Amino acid sequence: MLLFVGLGNPGSTYEKNRHNVGFMALDQIVERHIFSAGPKRWHSETFEGRLSANKIIAIKPQTFMNRSGQAVGEAMRFFKLSPENVVVFYDELDLAFGKVKVKIGGGAAGHNGIRSITDHIGADFTRVRIGIGHPGDKALVHNHVLGNFAKAEQDQLDDVLRAITSEVSFLAEGDNARFMSEVARHLQPARPSTGTAPEQTKKSKSTPPTSGEQNNNEGPMASALRALMGGAKKGDK
Repeated sequence: MLLFVGLGNPGSTYEKNRHNVGFMALDQIVERHIFSAGPKRWHSETFEGRLSANKIIAIKPQTFMNRSGQAVGEAMRFFKLSPENVVVFYDELDLAFGKVKVKIGGGAAGHNGIRSITDHIGADFTRVRIGIGHPGDKALVHNHVLGNFAKAEQDQLDDVLRAITSEVSFLAEGDNARFMSEVARHLQPARPSTGTAPEQTKKSKSTPPTSGEQNNNEGPMASALRALMGGAKKGDK
């Protein structure tokens, strides 16, 4: 069994914030893979389903971001799971928008939700980091994180969420590297072949040149000899 956690802040005010992309990812996973909605417990919205052969409990903590660890800790202890069984989806400020990376353990990098979870269960859980990009100025970070995705970002955001949802079974199987490579393939597909062979040279080396081509390609000495021979033949007639 695995515990999937999407991080965000509850309520319509925060629904489309960059900080809520973890909620967005979990919403699409439970919808596409037909998870059943469960009762509200552990201070969370809950869902249950399967990915590959694995049972998944998915939760969206309703504690607000900086207390997410309380919900995660209660759910983990209820099922007698360890941090290695916990997968958290969240926004990563220091990862370019449109990138998705997975790692196990590490620091919080200023993310209050991750800091809270680490305080409650330790650091050795799987982190699915969904890039939201950095505004470039520390003074702009707060408004960037708690701001909505721009209209110009929406199509790319949709692509990212679809890719995560399509390949999430690899996470359930513990194949984080395959998950990342397949997500990257979705987001940067190989260019399709045009179906045409490379342009061939005008004439193959194996094709003998015509007489006109011979004249055009021969050197000055050969041209002079050819002219003399032609003159001799005319005089013989």
